[in-house]
Amino acid sequence: MKRGMVLLGWLALLGTVSANAQTKISGTVKCNKPEPAYKLEVGDRSGHAMYLEKTNCTAMQAFEVGGSKYKEGYSISISEETAARDVGNGTHVSVFESGDKAFVSFRYSLPQKDGKTVGDSVGTWSYTGGTGKLKGIKGKGTYKVTGNDDGTVTIAVEGEYDLPAARATKK
Repeated sequence: MKRGMVLLGWLALLGTVSANAQTKISGTVKCNKPEPAYKLEVGDRSGHAMYLEKTNCTAMQAFEVGGSKYKEGYSISISEETAARDVGNGTHVSVFESGDKAFVSFRYSLPQKDGKTVGDSVGTWSYTGGTGKLKGIKGKGTYKVTGNDDGTVTIAVEGEYDLPAARATKK
């Protein structure tokens, strides 16, 4: 299981919010294996590598933001892996049925022993922006990624967000 894939899934969930101020969110998403996934060995010590990955995700529950349901999402992540840990960060783009998007920045850490994953990945996230009704969204939270036997990951996300007050329409 790659860390980018783990992070990407939770990001999809982050895009599932409603239009009330300081609204708490929680839910789960499922993310596919990263594709494409690039790995470069650093060469300074055994097991030290850098990754660049893209992962597609879908919500496992019905999430809504401003009356529009989450449709799909993807994450782009970079990470560094050693024999003891895998740390990374990236951006998730959540796309809603309305066409609105929410953008999420995330960071994570994945424990490893002798180059193999041991336990679940945990991370933090924050909204960095959005389009349409989600323009100006702010929020943050945490997530936990669990690997599945088929190579996908399930991501449990918790947090809160705030949307700016409706803006006056210029005439």
